[in-house]
Amino acid sequence: MAGHSKWANIKHRKAAADAKKSKVTTRLIKEITIAAKMGGDPDSNPRLRLAMEKARENNVLKDNVERAIKRGTGEMDGVNYEELRFEGYGIGGAGVIVDCLTDNKIRTVAEVRHVFSKYGGNLGTDGCVAFQFKHCGQLIFAPGINEDTIMDSALESGAEDVLVNDDGSIEVITIPAEFLEVKKLLENKGFKPEIAEVIMKADNETALVGDEALRMQKLLDAFDELDDVQEVYTTVVLEVDG
Repeated sequence: MAGHSKWANIKHRKAAADAKKSKVTTRLIKEITIAAKMGGDPDSNPRLRLAMEKARENNVLKDNVERAIKRGTGEMDGVNYEELRFEGYGIGGAGVIVDCLTDNKIRTVAEVRHVFSKYGGNLGTDGCVAFQFKHCGQLIFAPGINEDTIMDSALESGAEDVLVNDDGSIEVITIPAEFLEVKKLLENKGFKPEIAEVIMKADNETALVGDEALRMQKLLDAFDELDDVQEVYTTVVLEVDG
């Protein structure tokens, strides 16, 4: 869906993230730790390189990043995190993916199940909604940017696709491995995205409005409050004010 609410939702997401800087920092440190298990050299570990880039953009202290890498590679003692992905359904049957990093699987399963149940959703089985999403890089630009110029620049930089929404916002889609390179090339040409991340992007988004949108927002907010939750993805766009 490329509806008028797209940019309002993007601003809402960005404002919510900015309001929880301490939680963002904690999540980035956990991501760096788990990514470093695959190797502590960011040049040969794209996941670690991306996590370190996000940490830099969010002003995470360099010492904290270095310690997280050492914990991940085993050079320092630390918490042993496990990756968990939950799939389920939200309001109106919306697909929901909840990605977690935890040191206590039993606790996390119970907390995620409780949120689904309390706020009108249902925890599903592995694979029940993942087929509705695509793993990709996403760069989002504010309305008002020159469509033709950024489209040409994005495709020249190696982007996979460029989506123009009805409200004028533009999404540049990349394969995950080329996300940082495309982002760097576009920024060098003067195009700075409002949001840039590697995500699970819904193949088809539908809108929720009114009471259903409010109920879905409560469900998503409840997941975001859980310490073990890293990211939450859904197949819906909520009609929000702003």
